[in-house]
Amino acid sequence: MPVLIQVRDAHKRYGDQILLDGAEVSLVDNQKVGFIGRNGAGKSTFLKAILGDEELEKGEVTHHPSLRVGYLRQHDPFQPGESALDFLMRESGQPDWKCGEVAGQFELKGDYLEGPVKSLSGGWQTRVKLAGLLLNDPNLLMLDEPTNFLDLRTQILLEHFLRNFNKAALIVSHDRAFLKATCSQTLELAKGKLTMFSGPIDRYLEHREERREHDRRVNATVAAKQKQLQRFIDKNRANASTASQARSKAKQLERLQTGEVDVDEPTVHIRAPLVTPRQGTLMRCDGLSIGYPDHTVASNIQLEIEHGQRAAIVGDNGQGKTTLLRTLVDSLTPIEGKLKWGHGTEIGTYAQHVYTSLDPRRTVLEHLEYESNAETTRQDCLAMAGALLFRDSHINKKVEVLSGGERARLCMAGLLLGTANVLVLDEPGNHLDVETVEALADALHNYKGTVIFTSHDRHFMQRVATNVIEVRDGSVKNYFGNYETYLQSIESEIDEGERQRQSANAKDKPAGKASASQNDRGAHKQNRKTEKEIKNLEKKIARLDDEKKSLNEQLMCESDPDKAMKLHQQITDITSELETAEERWLELSDFS
Repeated sequence: MPVLIQVRDAHKRYGDQILLDGAEVSLVDNQKVGFIGRNGAGKSTFLKAILGDEELEKGEVTHHPSLRVGYLRQHDPFQPGESALDFLMRESGQPDWKCGEVAGQFELKGDYLEGPVKSLSGGWQTRVKLAGLLLNDPNLLMLDEPTNFLDLRTQILLEHFLRNFNKAALIVSHDRAFLKATCSQTLELAKGKLTMFSGPIDRYLEHREERREHDRRVNATVAAKQKQLQRFIDKNRANASTASQARSKAKQLERLQTGEVDVDEPTVHIRAPLVTPRQGTLMRCDGLSIGYPDHTVASNIQLEIEHGQRAAIVGDNGQGKTTLLRTLVDSLTPIEGKLKWGHGTEIGTYAQHVYTSLDPRRTVLEHLEYESNAETTRQDCLAMAGALLFRDSHINKKVEVLSGGERARLCMAGLLLGTANVLVLDEPGNHLDVETVEALADALHNYKGTVIFTSHDRHFMQRVATNVIEVRDGSVKNYFGNYETYLQSIESEIDEGERQRQSANAKDKPAGKASASQNDRGAHKQNRKTEKEIKNLEKKIARLDDEKKSLNEQLMCESDPDKAMKLHQQITDITSELETAEERWLELSDFS
């Protein structure tokens, strides 16, 4: 497979922060790569560098002559008054029928295709931009946080599109479920270095932790050996009969060094407000209608939420999830009906736009002290800042210089320093990296109060939600099933729509030849050979995995340093063989 982009010895820094420090990577045709890293690690800078929009201080980026990049940017590319169809024709130079055909893959039709594109929601505009990318026939898609603000239905459509896209893709995302569903490779940027792993994100995170734990055990074994040698040297170097042995041991000690454990940036740990658990009905809606003076979004809402629930608000973009949340926290007046909260309710709110409304003149610490309750000490503020990765000099950074992800973490820290027994959260995971989203899910899972939230991150929803409330077609009601059931129902609806579209397209196409050609038979034979090799590789990978686990278990129990070093070498050899087999399996799987 040809190398589309080759990056060698890339260096880039902003002030004291090193973003790229000798980073190297190859992006190969037909591979879909999930790109991860902490907020502020330099992912967007790296994308700009390989696009030529950002200069490296040192290093080179080489493009294959046939490279055609389709880059999904976050900015608005639309002109005033134009329709989605007008934009697609202008962007691609293709005729209207071709633009309409590609737009259909993203369910763009009727008013969504022919009405003003600027009147569409962010999710529908993303569908239009994706159709525009596809019409330009790229062989490398670069998507920067494509799932931000996308509803579940659009995310699944994008997944289906990427699975059927038979070219390369580089996808920056904090959404583990999305990366797992679309990418066979994982690329991480940490401490200025790029690490490519031949496997999806879950396997990579597991592999990374196994590698770190293994390095810790080896270091512990080496340290024990060093102490043993040092004791021998101290005891015998003054004795004439054993001095030569002591000198020999000293040389051995010099050669015996511990390795640097590959640790990531500080681990995120988040705690939710400490509250007393309560029981019974927390909130009741009776005949409630929500919306705006000129537009009713949903009516006749009969809804109850119990203390201790973690209620996920679901529905397509534009159906009214945020309108419902705004009404619940009294920032929007109901059109009619009743909404009543239980006695002693203290609500803490986090909204999509909250991080943009911070006072830019305050420092991190000043903001937390301002937002926290009267009983919170400065030490409490520093502890929470540290938990969300604002440490050392970072606590004195002005809000105006913080990244979007840092501002989101700061807002979340302020909320968690309070005493709210009800948290109303609108997209709390947007702009947070994978580790921070996971830590937030852990905190909310252990929270003794009530959570009412929206999120487009399926992994987060599955971790946190105890019940589901659906906003759809002008109504709001409890969904009779868990989030997994809701997810399956949306998948089924999309699959049915795709079958109907394919059936309609098939009717418009001329009938093919009655029998298969010799090329078809040859391809069928090749497929059988490929399938056989894949099965053999799967057996080999399973066997090597078992051997590796067995050796790791032996290493954990081994107290003899010499035997431990031998086990370490065996594990290293098996790991190398395993990675080679996995790379071949992934290569064959892409073509099977």
